[in-house]
Amino acid sequence: MWWSWPLLPGLVLFSVLSVVQVQTAPCQTCRKLTDSFIKGLEKTSNKNFGGGNTAWEEEKLAKYARRQQEAPDLFEWLCIEELRLCCPPGRFGPDCKECLSGPGGVCGGLGRCEGEGTRLGDGECVCDPGYFGKLCQSCADGYYREKSSNHSTPACAACYHSCKKCSGPEDYKCVDCKPGWILHDNKCVDTDECGTELARCLSNTYCHNTDGSYECRGCDQACVGCMGSGPARCKKCARGYKLRGAKCLDVDECSERVIACPGLNEACFNEEGSFRCECADGFIRRDSICVENQPYSGPEKGLFDDMTDDEVLVLQQMFFGVVICALATLAAKGDMVFTAIFIGGVAAMAGYWLSEKGDRMLDGFLKGR
Repeated sequence: MWWSWPLLPGLVLFSVLSVVQVQTAPCQTCRKLTDSFIKGLEKTSNKNFGGGNTAWEEEKLAKYARRQQEAPDLFEWLCIEELRLCCPPGRFGPDCKECLSGPGGVCGGLGRCEGEGTRLGDGECVCDPGYFGKLCQSCADGYYREKSSNHSTPACAACYHSCKKCSGPEDYKCVDCKPGWILHDNKCVDTDECGTELARCLSNTYCHNTDGSYECRGCDQACVGCMGSGPARCKKCARGYKLRGAKCLDVDECSERVIACPGLNEACFNEEGSFRCECADGFIRRDSICVENQPYSGPEKGLFDDMTDDEVLVLQQMFFGVVICALATLAAKGDMVFTAIFIGGVAAMAGYWLSEKGDRMLDGFLKGR
């Protein structure tokens, strides 16, 4: 414990630094620091640290004991006297002036002194709920003084919720009413602002009465101005709606208009208060018009552009066979003519069937590929 007191200067410095950083509650910060320091001393004193230089320990402990006698309350010495961050109880402000007091203590025991215990505040009484006045001795609006059987000042209790002043808690004991209510036979009756000139609602809203007040609510989307909720309370129907019976109902432009969507290949879709035009199935919009939705094929291809190498080889073999057949026919005489034609035909057929692509190429060729 002998080592605790020399740490006090460090504690003071730390307190000052904390006050600089914590501007909102310097007194409370100082109190917390001193409380923590005292708890640390108590924790140290509960542990029996023995041994070492006994004479030196006795000397330090004696100094600490003398200092404790001079300033037994660390909070008072440090926070009130030295750092001047706090005031004693019942005092406030830079000079620690006395708070207003009366029967029952500070603020009559029915409130608190603004800034009490700190170097801040103006010392005025902040009254508890239900009380007001310099010393919080009067009942606030909405409260009445209860009867008391003893000689003490009776407490203030709440009136009925609509009463500003009253003689008791019942609804028929009102003396004055809160705003939004009128007094009738000692009862506060709600004022219907919506039925008078008191309500002030913007266009396209309507007045809805509430207890002691009113609120403005938005009209239905079918209305331009209204007297209440829903499409049956419209003053005028909005665009896209038509009055049918007593209600403003949506107009189906797709069925009522001869040509709702004038564009070619467009379809009409009705919406609440409106409609939209979209391309019909199988069409897409390009440059503001609907065109058939076909994949882009690019420039038109030539007859032989898609042929593979095998197909070209087959075509060459067929052509070679035909040429041989023609030459053989021209050179042949008598029975040799039939023989030459047969040999040429066999050569062409053999060249064609050598390729696995023969069937596909022939089919494509016959179709004009």
